[in-house]
Amino acid sequence: MAAAAPKPEEITHPPMDQLQGLEYCIDSNPSWGEAIALGFQHYILALGTAVMIPSFLVPYMGGTDDDKVRVVQTLLFVEGVNTLLQTLFGTRLPTVIGGSYAFMVPIISIIHDPSLTKIENPHVRFLNTMRAVQGALIVASSIQIILGYSQIWAICSRFFSPLGMVPVIALVGFGLFDRGFPVVGRCVEIGIPMLILFVVFSQYLKNFQVRQLPVLERFALLISVTVIWAYAHLLTASGAYRHHSEQTQVNCRTDRAHLISSAPWIKIPYPLQWGAPTFDAGHAFGMMAAVLVSLIESTGAYKAASRLASATPPPAHVLSRGIGWQGIGILLNGLFGTLTGSTVSVENVGLLGSTRVGSRRVIQISAGFMLFFSILGKFGALFASIPFTIFAAMYCVLFGLVASVGLSFLQFTNMNSMRNLFITGVALFLGLSIPEYFREYTAKALHGPSHTRAGWFNDFLNTIFFSSPTVALIVAVFLDNTLDYKDSARDRGMPWWVKFRTFKGDSRNEEFYTLPFNLNRFFPPS
Repeated sequence: MAAAAPKPEEITHPPMDQLQGLEYCIDSNPSWGEAIALGFQHYILALGTAVMIPSFLVPYMGGTDDDKVRVVQTLLFVEGVNTLLQTLFGTRLPTVIGGSYAFMVPIISIIHDPSLTKIENPHVRFLNTMRAVQGALIVASSIQIILGYSQIWAICSRFFSPLGMVPVIALVGFGLFDRGFPVVGRCVEIGIPMLILFVVFSQYLKNFQVRQLPVLERFALLISVTVIWAYAHLLTASGAYRHHSEQTQVNCRTDRAHLISSAPWIKIPYPLQWGAPTFDAGHAFGMMAAVLVSLIESTGAYKAASRLASATPPPAHVLSRGIGWQGIGILLNGLFGTLTGSTVSVENVGLLGSTRVGSRRVIQISAGFMLFFSILGKFGALFASIPFTIFAAMYCVLFGLVASVGLSFLQFTNMNSMRNLFITGVALFLGLSIPEYFREYTAKALHGPSHTRAGWFNDFLNTIFFSSPTVALIVAVFLDNTLDYKDSARDRGMPWWVKFRTFKGDSRNEEFYTLPFNLNRFFPPS
């Protein structure tokens, strides 16, 4: 007997504004005990980038282990402040505001500035370089502050469609592929067990419950980090790496970070702690490119976070408000001296999906942990000494999760349209391919493809094209707004998207994005 033909509703899945299957959305909260444990988990995850950036840059500047610890503490402290500001007054989405790799190109350019490299005393060189970076960040932060608070970014976002945003959000995750398995491969005996354990706990054993709480799914990161960290410490203590290369020892051993011994017991970071910032027009212009990149990457990450928190896409003015606060965050980075600017932490957005908890309160608690452990140096340094390979293993899952949220926006578009297939494919491919060319060129030539006598111009172009989401936005938004755009509004998903552009376009926006303490009276939504 022939099988009955499937009904259309059995084949297709209707598009959904909000993701299903989340346990807690943006404004629902787990119990206090669970929220504190989840907040601590977000804090541990944020440590990876907070430790990695200073660990890479400080030695180049002539800094010591003491300097490195102080920069890590300062970065964590400012991350905590920025996360609280963003969740209270910015987009109000549950996003951790962390350090950004986008600022690496202009900062390395400042480090190699001839006026700084000729300073012979390493400590003086470190301080002078730090002040130059601070000055550049302070000036460049004005870009996001102006674009955000003037609502110019809200106007720009009117040119974005669901189709145009797919490559941008997807490459916020996929564009970080070089920080995943290539780093795991530096110490496979720690990285691969961590990757397997994290997937097993968070996915295969997610229904294991203790007192009706899915412990393994909710705390997969904490449990697997604890197990693998202990295992790595056992390998280190037993002398397993005694005769290995320096590179292997740095990536595998748990005693090579030199953070605990160098950390003070109590130290409160404060503005201008490294001295008065110095200002140079060339440095500031190069840094402005990184601020633009951070703006674009954060725009994609905010849209991903809104889906993983089961909220509506942030209206244009809310997105612009968040960018304005992020600009203030970069200004704080410059004033305190964190050696990087601010952007949304992509791995923490991924963790919202992995735990199925998109609660704003959990992220605010994690900001509390950042502030607490950045002041209590020794305790913070203990957690910060987790080998980076362990973080890279988690990134393999969490970056992929954020990327797939980007792909989920395709459900609102017509993917049987050749136009849409062309735009999506070309933007995704160029978004991965162009930055890879810039990376390979820089690794071989020790400078970017843009190598004119104008250093500020080189920094600007090299920074822009190092970023996958930025390239994807340039390509996708240009093609989407020039190729038959008038006849294809429905194919692009505009009828669905248009109601989320304004605050009053959807009644749920008020629930998710209204400012606290009745502040909406003074800043009425547009």
